[in-house]
Amino acid sequence: QVQLVESGGGLVQPGGSLRLSCAASGFSFSFYNMGWYRQAPGKQRELVAVITSSGSRNYGDSVKGRFTISRDNAKLTVYLQMNSLKPEDTAVYYCNANSYQSYWGQGTQVTVSS
Repeated sequence: QVQLVESGGGLVQPGGSLRLSCAASGFSFSFYNMGWYRQAPGKQRELVAVITSSGSRNYGDSVKGRFTISRDNAKLTVYLQMNSLKPEDTAVYYCNANSYQSYWGQGTQVTVSS
């Protein structure tokens, strides 16, 4: 059974940091591109960051220079380090695994507010 379980979300002040984790199971993690997406109320889901199976990284324009995606294939986990957070980063953040099939986690809420 495929599972993607996100954790690490919460409430943080503007300028603060959070690290999200996504623990995977039930598929060949190392062969999958792993990504983080987010969806704010009333908006479409958007790409935050992707790391390919070979380690290449791509970021959404709004998070470049502030967020870093990484993966640990031994731990079957993908991370998103978020620095210099802004109120507009507030959203539900979803983990995605993509290769021959695409899987999604249940999401974790990130709220940036003073």
